[in-house]
Amino acid sequence: MEFTHECIVCIVNSGYSETVMEAARKAGAGGGTVINARGTATKDAEKFFGITVHPEKEIVMILVPKKKRDAILHSLYKTVGLDTKGQGIAFALPVDAVVGMQDSEK
Repeated sequence: MEFTHECIVCIVNSGYSETVMEAARKAGAGGGTVINARGTATKDAEKFFGITVHPEKEIVMILVPKKKRDAILHSLYKTVGLDTKGQGIAFALPVDAVVGMQDSEK
C-alpha cells in the first residue's frame, strides 16, 4: 500500500501551538488541529532529558502530503524542539486514506 499523506503530531507546552503552526506553515503545511492535554513524565525522564516538564500540553495534528513531512518536522525541531521553551516533540504517522481535504498538488 502506498501512503500519500502523513499525520504529523507535535506535543508542546501549553501556549505554543501557534508557534508550531507558524513553523509548519513556513515549511509547507496548510493547517492543523489543536488538542489540550496533560503530560505525565516522571522525574527520571526530566533528569535524563535535562528539562522541567510542564504538565499542561497542547497536541497539534497536521495532515500533510508525504513529500512535505521531512521539511515540516525539521522546521518544528528548530522552532519548538526540546531545547526551546516549547519543549516539543514531533513525530509522523502514515495515513492510508484521506477524505475532505483539498488536493493542493493539482
